[in-house]
Amino acid sequence: MTQLGRADKLTKTDQPIKQDFAMRPLRLDSLEIFEDVVRCGGFRAAALGRGVSSSAISQSISVLEEALGIRLLNRTTRSVAPTEAGEQLLERLMPALHDIRTAIDDLNQLRERPSGTVRINAPGPAADHVLCPLAFEFMKIYPDINVEIVSDAAIIDIVEQGFDAGVRFGNQLAQDMIAMPLGPALRYAIVASPDYLSRRGRPDSPRDLLQHDCIRRRFPGGTMVTWKFERDGEQVEITPKGRLTLSSAHQELQAALAGSGIAHLFEDYVRDDVDQGRVVELLSDWKQKLPSWYLYYPSRRHTSAAMRVFLEYIRSQRWTPIIK
Repeated sequence: MTQLGRADKLTKTDQPIKQDFAMRPLRLDSLEIFEDVVRCGGFRAAALGRGVSSSAISQSISVLEEALGIRLLNRTTRSVAPTEAGEQLLERLMPALHDIRTAIDDLNQLRERPSGTVRINAPGPAADHVLCPLAFEFMKIYPDINVEIVSDAAIIDIVEQGFDAGVRFGNQLAQDMIAMPLGPALRYAIVASPDYLSRRGRPDSPRDLLQHDCIRRRFPGGTMVTWKFERDGEQVEITPKGRLTLSSAHQELQAALAGSGIAHLFEDYVRDDVDQGRVVELLSDWKQKLPSWYLYYPSRRHTSAAMRVFLEYIRSQRWTPIIK
Protein backbone atom coordinates (compact mmCIF):
# COMPACT_ATOMS: atom_id res chain seq x y z
CA MET A 1 0.00 0.00 0.00
CA THR A 2 1.36 3.47 -0.89
CA GLN A 3 1.93 6.19 1.68
CA LEU A 4 -1.01 8.09 0.17
CA GLY A 5 -3.20 5.01 0.51
CA ARG A 6 -2.21 4.53 4.14
CA ALA A 7 -2.87 8.21 4.90
CA ASP A 8 -6.25 8.01 3.16
CA LYS A 9 -7.17 4.91 5.19
CA LEU A 10 -6.13 6.61 8.44
CA THR A 11 -8.27 9.64 7.62
CA LYS A 12 -11.31 7.50 6.89
CA THR A 13 -10.77 5.55 10.13
CA ASP A 14 -10.56 8.72 12.22
CA GLN A 15 -13.58 10.40 10.63
CA PRO A 16 -16.34 8.34 12.35
CA ILE A 17 -14.82 9.18 15.73
CA LYS A 18 -15.01 12.89 15.01
CA GLN A 19 -18.56 12.58 13.75
CA ASP A 20 -19.53 10.48 16.78
CA PHE A 21 -18.02 13.12 19.06
CA ALA A 22 -20.17 15.76 17.40
CA MET A 23 -23.28 13.61 17.70
CA ARG A 24 -22.65 12.75 21.36
CA PRO A 25 -21.92 15.93 23.31
CA LEU A 26 -20.09 15.29 26.56
CA ARG A 27 -22.12 15.41 29.74
CA LEU A 28 -20.74 16.89 32.94
CA ASP A 29 -21.89 13.91 35.00
CA SER A 30 -19.85 11.49 32.85
CA LEU A 31 -16.71 13.50 33.63
CA GLU A 32 -17.61 13.50 37.32
CA ILE A 33 -18.08 9.73 37.18
CA PHE A 34 -14.66 9.34 35.56
CA GLU A 35 -13.13 11.38 38.39
CA ASP A 36 -14.97 9.24 40.97
CA VAL A 37 -13.74 5.97 39.45
CA VAL A 38 -10.11 7.10 39.53
CA ARG A 39 -10.40 8.55 43.04
CA CYS A 40 -12.12 5.46 44.44
CA GLY A 41 -9.91 3.02 42.55
CA GLY A 42 -12.69 1.09 40.86
CA PHE A 43 -16.21 0.90 39.51
CA ARG A 44 -17.71 -0.76 42.60
CA ALA A 45 -16.49 1.87 45.08
CA ALA A 46 -17.59 4.69 42.77
CA ALA A 47 -20.99 3.02 42.35
CA LEU A 48 -21.46 2.72 46.12
CA GLY A 49 -20.70 6.41 46.54
CA ARG A 50 -23.26 7.35 43.90
CA GLY A 51 -25.90 4.80 44.89
CA VAL A 52 -26.00 3.14 41.46
CA SER A 53 -24.88 -0.20 40.01
CA SER A 54 -21.31 -0.96 38.92
CA SER A 55 -22.60 -1.74 35.42
CA ALA A 56 -24.10 1.75 35.16
CA ILE A 57 -20.73 3.28 36.07
CA SER A 58 -18.93 1.04 33.57
CA GLN A 59 -21.40 1.96 30.83
CA SER A 60 -20.95 5.67 31.50
CA ILE A 61 -17.16 5.34 31.19
CA SER A 62 -17.52 3.34 27.96
CA VAL A 63 -19.75 6.06 26.46
CA LEU A 64 -17.25 8.74 27.52
CA GLU A 65 -14.32 6.86 25.97
CA GLU A 66 -16.30 6.26 22.77
CA ALA A 67 -17.20 9.95 22.54
CA LEU A 68 -13.59 11.02 23.06
CA GLY A 69 -12.21 8.29 20.82
CA ILE A 70 -9.52 7.27 23.31
CA ARG A 71 -9.16 4.86 26.22
CA LEU A 72 -9.11 6.58 29.59
CA LEU A 73 -8.87 3.58 31.94
CA ASN A 74 -6.90 0.36 31.98
CA ARG A 75 -9.15 -2.36 33.40
CA THR A 76 -8.08 -5.68 34.91
CA THR A 77 -9.99 -8.15 37.05
CA ARG A 78 -8.33 -6.68 40.14
CA SER A 79 -7.86 -2.98 39.50
CA VAL A 80 -8.72 0.07 37.44
CA ALA A 81 -6.09 2.70 36.65
CA PRO A 82 -6.00 5.72 34.34
CA THR A 83 -4.11 5.53 31.07
CA GLU A 84 -1.68 8.29 30.14
CA ALA A 85 -4.57 10.06 28.40
CA GLY A 86 -6.76 9.51 31.46
CA GLU A 87 -4.14 11.01 33.77
CA GLN A 88 -3.78 14.03 31.49
CA LEU A 89 -7.54 14.56 31.37
CA LEU A 90 -7.87 14.13 35.13
CA GLU A 91 -5.12 16.68 35.80
CA ARG A 92 -7.06 19.33 33.89
CA LEU A 93 -10.46 18.07 34.96
CA MET A 94 -10.22 18.15 38.76
CA PRO A 95 -9.63 21.93 39.15
CA ALA A 96 -12.38 22.64 36.60
CA LEU A 97 -14.91 20.39 38.38
CA HIS A 98 -13.96 21.97 41.69
CA ASP A 99 -14.64 25.45 40.26
CA ILE A 100 -17.99 24.31 38.86
CA ARG A 101 -19.07 22.78 42.18
CA THR A 102 -17.98 25.89 44.04
CA ALA A 103 -19.91 28.15 41.65
CA ILE A 104 -23.07 26.06 42.02
CA ASP A 105 -22.72 25.93 45.79
CA ASP A 106 -22.24 29.70 45.97
CA LEU A 107 -25.67 30.01 44.36
CA ASN A 108 -26.99 27.57 46.95
CA GLN A 109 -26.13 30.10 49.66
CA LEU A 110 -28.66 32.51 48.11
CA ARG A 111 -31.45 29.98 48.56
CA GLU A 112 -33.85 30.52 51.41
CA ARG A 113 -33.19 26.96 52.59
CA PRO A 114 -29.75 25.33 52.07
CA SER A 115 -29.68 22.07 50.15
CA GLY A 116 -27.15 19.41 49.26
CA THR A 117 -25.62 16.32 50.83
CA VAL A 118 -23.33 15.85 53.82
CA ARG A 119 -21.29 12.61 53.83
CA ILE A 120 -19.60 11.57 57.08
CA ASN A 121 -17.41 8.59 57.96
CA ALA A 122 -17.56 7.52 61.62
CA PRO A 123 -16.87 4.49 63.85
CA GLY A 124 -19.98 2.55 64.87
CA PRO A 125 -20.13 3.76 68.50
CA ALA A 126 -19.82 7.42 67.47
CA ALA A 127 -22.46 6.99 64.77
CA ASP A 128 -24.85 5.09 67.06
CA HIS A 129 -24.80 7.29 70.13
CA VAL A 130 -23.74 10.78 69.02
CA LEU A 131 -23.81 11.41 65.29
CA CYS A 132 -27.09 9.73 64.31
CA PRO A 133 -29.21 11.45 67.01
CA LEU A 134 -27.70 14.80 65.97
CA ALA A 135 -28.32 14.10 62.28
CA PHE A 136 -31.97 13.16 62.91
CA GLU A 137 -32.66 16.52 64.58
CA PHE A 138 -30.58 18.44 62.03
CA MET A 139 -32.61 16.99 59.13
CA LYS A 140 -35.84 18.22 60.75
CA ILE A 141 -34.44 21.77 60.73
CA TYR A 142 -33.03 21.51 57.18
CA PRO A 143 -35.43 19.34 55.15
CA ASP A 144 -33.60 19.98 51.86
CA ILE A 145 -30.27 18.57 53.10
CA ASN A 146 -29.43 14.88 52.75
CA VAL A 147 -27.13 13.17 55.27
CA GLU A 148 -25.15 10.00 54.60
CA ILE A 149 -23.33 8.36 57.52
CA VAL A 150 -20.98 5.45 56.82
CA SER A 151 -19.93 3.39 59.86
CA ASP A 152 -16.28 2.38 59.55
CA ALA A 153 -13.64 1.88 62.25
CA ALA A 154 -10.73 1.90 59.79
CA ILE A 155 -8.55 5.00 59.45
CA ILE A 156 -9.15 6.34 55.93
CA ASP A 157 -8.40 9.41 53.82
CA ILE A 158 -11.79 11.14 53.89
CA VAL A 159 -10.88 13.45 51.00
CA GLU A 160 -9.81 10.57 48.76
CA GLN A 161 -12.95 8.61 49.66
CA GLY A 162 -15.28 11.54 48.95
CA PHE A 163 -16.44 12.35 52.49
CA ASP A 164 -17.12 15.86 53.78
CA ALA A 165 -16.06 14.94 57.32
CA GLY A 166 -15.00 12.10 59.58
CA VAL A 167 -15.24 11.23 63.26
CA ARG A 168 -12.32 9.90 65.33
CA PHE A 169 -10.58 10.38 68.66
CA GLY A 170 -8.51 13.54 68.90
CA ASN A 171 -5.17 11.71 68.81
CA GLN A 172 -6.06 10.01 65.50
CA LEU A 173 -6.51 13.19 63.45
CA ALA A 174 -4.22 14.29 60.62
CA GLN A 175 -2.52 17.66 61.15
CA ASP A 176 -4.13 19.33 58.13
CA MET A 177 -7.64 18.78 59.50
CA ILE A 178 -9.94 21.16 61.38
CA ALA A 179 -11.58 19.41 64.34
CA MET A 180 -14.29 20.14 66.88
CA PRO A 181 -15.53 18.10 69.88
CA LEU A 182 -18.50 15.85 69.18
CA GLY A 183 -20.24 14.80 72.36
CA PRO A 184 -19.03 14.56 75.97
CA ALA A 185 -15.91 12.78 77.20
CA LEU A 186 -16.14 8.99 76.99
CA ARG A 187 -15.66 6.12 79.42
CA TYR A 188 -15.59 2.36 79.06
CA ALA A 189 -17.58 0.00 81.25
CA ILE A 190 -16.69 -3.60 82.12
CA VAL A 191 -19.83 -5.74 82.26
CA ALA A 192 -20.95 -9.35 82.56
CA SER A 193 -24.27 -11.11 82.97
CA PRO A 194 -25.43 -12.32 86.41
CA ASP A 195 -25.31 -15.87 85.02
CA TYR A 196 -21.63 -15.57 84.09
CA LEU A 197 -20.72 -14.06 87.46
CA SER A 198 -22.56 -16.83 89.34
CA ARG A 199 -20.43 -19.38 87.48
CA ARG A 200 -17.06 -17.62 87.46
CA GLY A 201 -17.13 -15.06 90.25
CA ARG A 202 -16.33 -11.34 90.17
CA PRO A 203 -12.90 -9.86 89.38
CA ASP A 204 -11.61 -7.51 92.11
CA SER A 205 -8.94 -5.79 90.01
CA PRO A 206 -8.08 -5.34 86.32
CA ARG A 207 -5.40 -8.04 86.54
CA ASP A 208 -8.01 -10.52 87.77
CA LEU A 209 -9.58 -10.27 84.32
CA LEU A 210 -6.70 -12.37 82.96
CA GLN A 211 -8.24 -15.34 84.78
CA HIS A 212 -11.63 -14.78 83.16
CA ASP A 213 -13.23 -15.46 79.78
CA CYS A 214 -13.14 -11.99 78.20
CA ILE A 215 -14.90 -11.06 74.96
CA ARG A 216 -12.16 -9.72 72.75
CA ARG A 217 -12.42 -7.17 69.92
CA ARG A 218 -10.32 -7.03 66.78
CA PHE A 219 -10.08 -3.82 64.73
CA PRO A 220 -10.54 -3.99 60.91
CA GLY A 221 -6.78 -3.61 60.44
CA GLY A 222 -6.17 -6.74 62.53
CA THR A 223 -5.07 -5.14 65.81
CA MET A 224 -6.50 -6.65 68.99
CA VAL A 225 -8.03 -4.13 71.40
CA THR A 226 -6.28 -3.79 74.75
CA TRP A 227 -8.17 -2.80 77.91
CA LYS A 228 -6.91 0.23 79.85
CA PHE A 229 -7.75 1.22 83.43
CA GLU A 230 -6.92 4.09 85.76
CA ARG A 231 -7.45 4.73 89.47
CA ASP A 232 -5.81 7.34 91.72
CA GLY A 233 -3.04 7.91 89.20
CA GLU A 234 -2.31 4.19 88.72
CA GLN A 235 -2.68 2.94 85.16
CA VAL A 236 -3.09 -0.68 84.12
CA GLU A 237 -3.28 -2.09 80.60
CA ILE A 238 -4.10 -5.72 79.84
CA THR A 239 -4.49 -7.82 76.73
CA PRO A 240 -7.66 -9.79 77.49
CA LYS A 241 -7.88 -13.54 77.05
CA GLY A 242 -10.95 -15.41 75.91
CA ARG A 243 -12.40 -17.86 73.45
CA LEU A 244 -14.63 -15.37 71.63
CA THR A 245 -13.29 -12.60 69.36
CA LEU A 246 -15.70 -10.18 67.65
CA SER A 247 -15.55 -7.06 65.51
CA SER A 248 -18.36 -4.79 66.75
CA ALA A 249 -19.75 -3.39 69.98
CA HIS A 250 -23.24 -4.69 69.19
CA GLN A 251 -21.87 -8.23 68.94
CA GLU A 252 -19.95 -7.85 72.20
CA LEU A 253 -23.05 -6.69 74.04
CA GLN A 254 -25.08 -9.60 72.71
CA ALA A 255 -22.34 -12.00 73.83
CA ALA A 256 -22.26 -10.48 77.32
CA LEU A 257 -26.05 -10.71 77.63
CA ALA A 258 -25.82 -14.38 76.61
CA GLY A 259 -23.33 -15.06 79.43
CA SER A 260 -20.41 -15.72 77.06
CA GLY A 261 -17.92 -13.64 79.02
CA ILE A 262 -16.89 -10.20 80.26
CA ALA A 263 -17.25 -7.31 77.82
CA HIS A 264 -15.44 -3.98 77.50
CA LEU A 265 -17.86 -1.43 76.03
CA PHE A 266 -18.61 2.27 75.95
CA GLU A 267 -21.01 3.25 78.74
CA ASP A 268 -23.59 4.38 76.19
CA TYR A 269 -23.97 0.82 74.93
CA VAL A 270 -24.64 -0.76 78.32
CA ARG A 271 -26.37 1.94 80.38
CA ASP A 272 -29.92 0.60 79.87
CA ASP A 273 -28.89 -3.02 80.38
CA VAL A 274 -27.09 -2.14 83.62
CA ASP A 275 -30.13 -0.19 84.85
CA GLN A 276 -32.41 -3.16 84.03
CA GLY A 277 -30.09 -5.69 85.68
CA ARG A 278 -29.41 -7.64 82.49
CA VAL A 279 -25.67 -7.07 82.99
CA VAL A 280 -23.63 -6.04 86.03
CA GLU A 281 -20.96 -3.37 85.87
CA LEU A 282 -17.56 -4.40 87.25
CA LEU A 283 -14.50 -2.45 88.41
CA SER A 284 -16.41 0.85 88.23
CA ASP A 285 -13.70 2.57 90.33
CA TRP A 286 -11.13 1.76 87.62
CA LYS A 287 -12.75 3.70 84.77
CA GLN A 288 -10.42 5.54 82.44
CA LYS A 289 -11.73 8.86 81.14
CA LEU A 290 -11.15 9.26 77.41
CA PRO A 291 -11.29 12.27 75.09
CA SER A 292 -14.55 12.96 73.32
CA TRP A 293 -15.10 12.05 69.70
CA TYR A 294 -14.03 14.75 67.24
CA LEU A 295 -15.69 15.73 64.00
CA TYR A 296 -12.95 16.68 61.53
CA TYR A 297 -12.88 18.05 58.00
CA PRO A 298 -10.17 19.22 55.57
CA SER A 299 -8.85 22.74 55.98
CA ARG A 300 -7.87 23.11 52.32
CA ARG A 301 -11.12 22.12 50.70
CA HIS A 302 -14.14 24.21 49.76
CA THR A 303 -16.88 23.67 52.35
CA SER A 304 -20.33 23.31 50.82
CA ALA A 305 -23.32 25.31 52.05
CA ALA A 306 -24.88 22.10 53.44
CA MET A 307 -21.70 21.26 55.34
CA ARG A 308 -21.38 24.81 56.68
CA VAL A 309 -24.83 24.78 58.28
CA PHE A 310 -24.13 21.28 59.66
CA LEU A 311 -20.93 22.56 61.29
CA GLU A 312 -22.84 25.51 62.74
CA TYR A 313 -25.38 23.08 64.17
CA ILE A 314 -22.63 20.98 65.81
CA ARG A 315 -21.01 24.12 67.29
CA SER A 316 -24.35 25.13 68.82
CA GLN A 317 -24.58 21.95 70.91
CA ARG A 318 -23.93 22.01 74.64
CA TRP A 319 -22.51 18.69 75.74
CA THR A 320 -23.61 17.41 79.16
CA PRO A 321 -20.55 16.28 81.16
CA ILE A 322 -20.50 12.60 82.13
CA ILE A 323 -21.52 11.85 85.71
CA LYS A 324 -18.77 10.34 87.86
